[in-house]
Amino acid sequence: MEKLLSIPFLIFMPLVVSMFVISPLFTKNEIVVRRFSKSVFGFHFLYSILMLAFFDPANPYTSQIHFFGLDWVQSVGIKFAFRIDNISMILVMLTSFVFLLSSFASKFNIRANHKFYYSMLLLLESAILGIFTSADMFVFFLFWELELIPAYFLIGGKWKGIEVKPTNISASGGGKWKGLEVKTTSSLAHGEGKWKNSETEDEEKRAQNSAIKFVLFTFSGSMVMLLGILLLHYYNFISNGILSASFTDINASRIPEYIQNIIAVCLLIGFGVKLPIIPLHTWLPDAHTNAPTPVSMILAGILLKTGAYGIFRFNYETLPDAFITIAPILAIFAIINIIYTAFVAYAQTDIKRIVAYSSISNMGLILLGLCAINRIGLSASVFHMVAHALVTCGLFMVAGIVYLRCKTRDINTLSGIAVVMPRLFGFATVIVLASIGIPAFAPFVSEILTILGAMQADFSDILKFVSVFSLPLLIISSCYMLKFLHKSFFGELPVEFEKVNDITVHEFIVLASVLAGLIIFGIFPGTLLGMVG
Repeated sequence: MEKLLSIPFLIFMPLVVSMFVISPLFTKNEIVVRRFSKSVFGFHFLYSILMLAFFDPANPYTSQIHFFGLDWVQSVGIKFAFRIDNISMILVMLTSFVFLLSSFASKFNIRANHKFYYSMLLLLESAILGIFTSADMFVFFLFWELELIPAYFLIGGKWKGIEVKPTNISASGGGKWKGLEVKTTSSLAHGEGKWKNSETEDEEKRAQNSAIKFVLFTFSGSMVMLLGILLLHYYNFISNGILSASFTDINASRIPEYIQNIIAVCLLIGFGVKLPIIPLHTWLPDAHTNAPTPVSMILAGILLKTGAYGIFRFNYETLPDAFITIAPILAIFAIINIIYTAFVAYAQTDIKRIVAYSSISNMGLILLGLCAINRIGLSASVFHMVAHALVTCGLFMVAGIVYLRCKTRDINTLSGIAVVMPRLFGFATVIVLASIGIPAFAPFVSEILTILGAMQADFSDILKFVSVFSLPLLIISSCYMLKFLHKSFFGELPVEFEKVNDITVHEFIVLASVLAGLIIFGIFPGTLLGMVG
């Protein structure tokens, strides 16, 4: 069985399928493309479960790809090597799960360019898995940059096409969901041969601007991060005599302290853009708002976690002395993330922007857990990565469903839709309650552990102060989430929303899966915490 478990297959299988899907050899039929891609994501998730079932924390998975019997760039000690330890395994499982959910969510949200869309989705999964499993700094950076390509097209792509409205017409006695109401828009876009209206064109233009902003922010941060990697590689060689870029071969204790601090800051800037840390966050609300719902689920659920993982793998694990020096300052940035974005989220009226700013606030909790530099804090940080991914997937799915039915995400326009969408209202209520930290749900566990971890940090009084100060601030999250729930689902139902339909089977599967994960990890947190170790 162990011979069937391959890290290269786990990483590159979606990449190979992506190239096949986009090639002329593959059909253009929308249904075939969608079902085939969904089956690939499902198979990949099952393969991840198989790797988890045979995973031994004391003996992590390792793999190295040689080129004609040589390392990748042997002259400077760069190896195409991969390693899956406890935390990598958790994030690999989370990545496969979120991408599977996003493939289900794509059915009604993606209505054009299906071949290109699913190929980019598969390519993005490969890039993110490469980030979480890289055992070499430069291989990590390779996948970090590769992720920009599909993310740019997914955020700024033209996925609208023909407007498709899901219906819930049931067959007599069969209780099956059937039918799609297809509606073409009124005016023809010049020279494109696709039916569009001006509103769709404006949305596509905003999406393209958001994609460009995302790339510029991330690429700029990456260049600073690359400087840090080069400095770390160089000073590790001159200090230890080891010409290697593998994480296990880095011994930062012999590198001068001031050099360690410079390297740590360079790395933090690169990871801080993706996390994001204020003031490097301004790309995120626009990207979330203008991206399709499945892409927003991936951005919040997985892509932000690559920044937190980078901080853990480089700053926390590889440069521990420098991280201890920087941690108190970083904790202050974490509390700013929690406070500032919580108030900004309360001021928003667009559901997606509310969830986007809440994501930045939750990233502050993950950062605070890392700054504690103890077992409880690290466990809380990793646990909250999973809990937050599930919550944001659910909330963005709710926002996407509301927009598909009502053609608006403005909570001042929405009102009383719980009457016509009772199943969506039930899911939205439970997921919102989970997001604000109600007991028996996963976020409650991670929030409490984060505070405990920060209070037990034995190297800084600043962290203890921040932990005590941040606890009541978590109440703010309940304010903007309950505001969204109240204004959208309660009140008098407007006439234009009287005929909207409730959730379909695909949407039910996504929301039910999210809810199941939140409950399982909330009631049995040891299943995840024990793996963090």
